Parts: sequence; structure tokens; C-alpha cells
Amino acid sequence: MKRLIEFKMEDGGAIIVEVDEPETGGTTRASRRPGEIAEEAKETFEQALSKIRPATEKVITTLRGLAHKPDEIEMEFGFSLSAAAGVVIASASTAANYKVTLRWKSETPENKP
Repeated sequence: MKRLIEFKMEDGGAIIVEVDEPETGGTTRASRRPGEIAEEAKETFEQALSKIRPATEKVITTLRGLAHKPDEIEMEFGFSLSAAAGVVIASASTAANYKVTLRWKSETPENKP
């Protein structure tokens, strides 16, 4: 079910996010008109995003520690916002949804043909 969630910003502003959360059953939310805010998030937008930072930094730190350091590291992942959970790394399957691309630009003796 799609609904609008308001995330407060630490600077006093707010961001409205459309989320798609499955209905949990049990209780039924009162109907709201399209475009009406369903509820306020339990934490600020910045607090929600801070939850994915440790995992993201760990991936980058680990890749920078490779014996043959790449010149570029590109990491792409999806995340979902939720009023209750904040940020959740989105998954297209049961595994985490990370795509990592490593690039080496310079020719070194180790990687010459």
C-alpha cells in the first residue's frame, strides 16, 4: 500500500516520501485522501539515513584495502524508507542489493598484457 510519510529534517524542514509498505493485517488505518500525509516518521531523515552508513563505509574500507587498490570504486544500492523502520536496504531477492564496480586506470607491471 502506497502512502506518504513526513520525515523531519534536522534543520527544521521536512521531506515527504512516498513509501510502499505491505499491509500488516490486524488493524486497519483510516482512509486518507490521495496526497494526504499518512503519518510522521519516528526519526529525522538524517537519523534514518545514518543507519546505512556503517555498512556502506565497511564495504568501501574493505575494497580500499585490496592488494591492488582500484583507482575508482562505484557502489550502488537501493534503500526503502519506512515510517517505523527508517531506512532499509532494498532487496530484489533474499540477498542484500549492492552493486559494486571497481576500476583500474593505470597500467602497472602486474596487470599489463
